[in-house]
Amino acid sequence: MTLQKEIAAGMLQVGAVELNPTDLFTWASGIKSPIYCDTRLTISDPAIRKQIANGLAANIKEFFPEVEVVAGTATAGIPHAAWVADILQLPMVYVRSKAKEHGRGKQIEGKYAAGQKVVVVEDIVSTGGSSITAVEALRAAGCEVLGVVCVYTYNLPKAEKAFDEIGVKYVSLTNFDYLVETASESGNVSEEHIPFLKEWHSKLKAGAL
Repeated sequence: MTLQKEIAAGMLQVGAVELNPTDLFTWASGIKSPIYCDTRLTISDPAIRKQIANGLAANIKEFFPEVEVVAGTATAGIPHAAWVADILQLPMVYVRSKAKEHGRGKQIEGKYAAGQKVVVVEDIVSTGGSSITAVEALRAAGCEVLGVVCVYTYNLPKAEKAFDEIGVKYVSLTNFDYLVETASESGNVSEEHIPFLKEWHSKLKAGAL
């Protein structure tokens, strides 16, 4: 089994992903979806969280070997970033969605220096908005952002375009296609529902939902 499918299987096992083609979830955006992801549930399972941390660390070593600081996105990216920073023996910071309105008004928490090479750790990339907010904050602070790594992505063209526009590469451990394939093989979803899931994903990628 490939790492992509192993991560997908782990997410399904701990309930971090729910697939329900017959009773759709409603996302915050209003989109009706047969899938709901909550990667926060993976942090409670020692085996899957270790697998995710090792996978993210391996991707950083492969794609962004010059990294000097690991940055987690608040809040879901923080625990993964902490474990990855420990594996790589690197400093870690985390980035808020916006600066605090009290105290020192920081958006980036932790110790870093202008000019340092940073990789952002995210949990899920859909449109890429939260990751890009973190990238922009780090750049504004004088850091050089090498790229973004995440646990899961929907592989949306909107995200690809957004990352291309700011000149940042992102790499994910697994994605929607691997998830559906793994769910089908493990019996987490009926074979008869696979065409619907794939059609829904195609519409989502086309912006038709």
